[in-house]
Amino acid sequence: MAQKIKLSTIADALGVSTATVSLALRDSPLVAGATRERIKEHARAIGYIYNRRAASLRTSRSGIVGVVVHDIMNPFFAEILRSIESELDRSRQTFILSNHYDQLEKQRTFIDTLLQLGADGVIMSPAIGTPAEDIIMAEENGLPAVLIARSVAGADVPVFRGDDAYGTALATNHLISLGHKRIAMVGGTDQTSTGRDRYQGYLNAMEAAGLEVKPSWRIPGPRTKQAGFEAAGQFLALKDKPTAACCWNDLVAIGLMNGIARAGLVPGVDISVTGYDDLEEAAIATPALTTVW
Repeated sequence: MAQKIKLSTIADALGVSTATVSLALRDSPLVAGATRERIKEHARAIGYIYNRRAASLRTSRSGIVGVVVHDIMNPFFAEILRSIESELDRSRQTFILSNHYDQLEKQRTFIDTLLQLGADGVIMSPAIGTPAEDIIMAEENGLPAVLIARSVAGADVPVFRGDDAYGTALATNHLISLGHKRIAMVGGTDQTSTGRDRYQGYLNAMEAAGLEVKPSWRIPGPRTKQAGFEAAGQFLALKDKPTAACCWNDLVAIGLMNGIARAGLVPGVDISVTGYDDLEEAAIATPALTTVW
């Protein structure tokens, strides 16, 4: 059986203390850069693998943060994750990512895994139907939570999200300023705080302008380009067809524009469309998409 390599083995070989070796392998700035690299290089050479979990038992910190969102394929979350990774790098931490696809049990399994790993916290865009008790339980068991994009009623934790009602009101008012009176709301669901708030912002703007909102002008659906493309057929088949659409996000808007174009109409000319999130793709769409962020 191969002999287990200890921190003291590296320390003795390099003439430093075991504490210095431990700090260096955790990328601590308390160790000079040259010394840190020399220790890490020697550890690699002799096949030593740093045991983050064992170290966390000694320090009460794992250096791991969990991140769970409903769909990483959405570029909105890809951009957020890039920022999260950048900030965690600054503090020499890492993250574990999971997609819950709005499946509550999948999210709960991930939270349980983070608790078992002794993770330092979780950043989450909560799944549809997440009860406050789930977040409270995580916090009570030593897993601090921060919510992004969506909020959960009764969960007293930090939440980072935009003013969704104000954002869709801005987009709707832009369409009204262009002379549109029949404006649809396409995409999203009332099952999330974001969906409810964005729809409310649309309603607020229409009501303030004294404009009618017909139930058929609300076309809910997934937050994807495919959903937007499929919604185009329903939109164009409306008896009292709207002349503009305020879309739940940029993906839905781009899909809707593609569906409109496929039907032989010109997006932005025959039917005006607005998005939400200001994705990079919005600026290079044809035509360029008017969006909110």
